Amino acid sequence: MPSPLLDLPGAVAADGVDRDVAAHYGSFNGEQRTLEAGDGFVDLSHRDVIRVSGPDRLTWLHSLTTQHLEALPPNVWTGVLVLSPQGHVEHAFYGYDDGESFTAHTEPGAAAALVEFLDRMRFMMRVEVADVTAELATTWRPRLSSVERSPLVELVETPAPDRGPYANYEFVPRDQLPAYAEAAGPACGLWAFEALRIARGEPRLGLDTDHRTIPNEAGWIGPAVHLDKGCYRGQETVARVHTLGRPPRRLTLLHLDGSENRLPTVGADLLLGDKVVGFVGTSARHYELGPIALAMVKRNVPLGAQLTVEGMPAAQEVVVDPEVGLHVRPQR
Repeated sequence: MPSPLLDLPGAVAADGVDRDVAAHYGSFNGEQRTLEAGDGFVDLSHRDVIRVSGPDRLTWLHSLTTQHLEALPPNVWTGVLVLSPQGHVEHAFYGYDDGESFTAHTEPGAAAALVEFLDRMRFMMRVEVADVTAELATTWRPRLSSVERSPLVELVETPAPDRGPYANYEFVPRDQLPAYAEAAGPACGLWAFEALRIARGEPRLGLDTDHRTIPNEAGWIGPAVHLDKGCYRGQETVARVHTLGRPPRRLTLLHLDGSENRLPTVGADLLLGDKVVGFVGTSARHYELGPIALAMVKRNVPLGAQLTVEGMPAAQEVVVDPEVGLHVRPQR
């Protein structure tokens, strides 16, 4: 479903799973500066959108997922994970409840599997699950609460009062994207957004993670995993690692050697000497930090170790503390 905003002047399409939106509109460095200054918006309309409605929706989602949703206030954005019985992350979605339904966005192409899973778990609960990607598009704007909103931008749902890590996303009626762009502009491309997201240490499921990833490794404890709630599938692994041990791997931010005009391939091996110690996920060129990437690395790799990926030297910056589990023990 290519975005109509690809028709804007200067738009250059992204590639891979992001090919249906613009990578940039002429200057990804300038677009990063625009977003950092609190202006503009990013078209993320290639992301899938689901809606869960019905009177039992929050209680039901609360029982299935990592997030505390039973008493979620209206219009507060939150992150939600679905885990395997072994605690591996199978689905990640981000959204809010408006008092009548819970609407959330997820990775491109991921809604069908997520809706299928949720449908299988309905049993006698009064809920309905739908893929509404054809109806709603996702966008992102910096400092959303401080932006003067025109009548066209009011097409968007009420922004969340909670300025959490996912609160700057919005849902826009898909047929109103051109009008929204005119009201909320200037348009900034995905490359600018990705550079800022990677610098924040915010992972994308399936790109910065793999089938073995547990929430503790990816920095999702807190933003998408609530530690004070009832049982859910995979909770035992999350609780055990949080309170008794340390995650086997950790998400880290890589600062890449910028002498070569290239970025690593998603999934490329991360090396310590000639030993594989992890893999690299998404990467981007940050307007201040230079080339950066997120990577999943073995917990015991020293933070100061010189790593390489596809021949490029890489230095680490902590995203997930390798000793995170140990900090809980004295409190117990």
